[in-house]
Amino acid sequence: MIEITVPKGKNIYFASDQHLGAPTMEASLVREKKFVAWLDEVKKDAAAIFLLGDLFDFWFEYKTVVPQGFTRTLGKLAEITDSGIPIYFFVGNHDLWMNGYFEKELNITVFHKPQEFQINETSFFIGHGDGLGPHDIGYKRMKKVFTNPFFQWLFRWLHPDLGVRLGQYLSVKNKMISGDEDIKFLGEDKEWLVQYCKRKLEKQHYDYFVFGHRHLPLEIDLNGKSTYTNLGDWISYYTYGVFTEGRLSLKKQGE
Repeated sequence: MIEITVPKGKNIYFASDQHLGAPTMEASLVREKKFVAWLDEVKKDAAAIFLLGDLFDFWFEYKTVVPQGFTRTLGKLAEITDSGIPIYFFVGNHDLWMNGYFEKELNITVFHKPQEFQINETSFFIGHGDGLGPHDIGYKRMKKVFTNPFFQWLFRWLHPDLGVRLGQYLSVKNKMISGDEDIKFLGEDKEWLVQYCKRKLEKQHYDYFVFGHRHLPLEIDLNGKSTYTNLGDWISYYTYGVFTEGRLSLKKQGE
């Protein structure tokens, strides 16, 4: 359990699924500028910022190379952490190939699995959300390949110009990774992250479960005492979460 104390007048911010670089670098630039403007705004009263994955539509760190682009975002994140505001990043299914760059260059704490947080008196269970719950079977198989050290080693032997271009193409085109099913509400009884949260509550209480991945802004009461929140995305909704005065709520950028 990671404990965070929020001083009076400060807030905790959450955002997920920017998918920068998709469908093209030119097209995503408009969205990136909106996201950077949001970061510039929330840093004024942020005690911490949580980014819950899929910041990039594809990201792979070679030992001496990182993907070209995203300088506005990376520079703003560095500026925020340099000012003393911590950023917690949870890798998503599109940017799970992180290997130290965010930690070393940007001083960002990176998590590869969901984590428990105690923020003042409120308990949180936070993660990207991919591969959790009773479904997502195809992706779970795929993730085993993606995270296998041998296959990552093989991919590194591709020249970065070829490897990154191939990764970007597959990330946009492969429906198992970027499927339309991520933006359709299935109903509470069929939402696998809702089912996952309810099973977790059978063993331990959390006030809030916070995830991304589904691309839908959702706030669902689980048992009258716990809430499942999905942060939406920065493609269609431009939504984010803000935790203030003991309550987490969803907001829309610009409102």
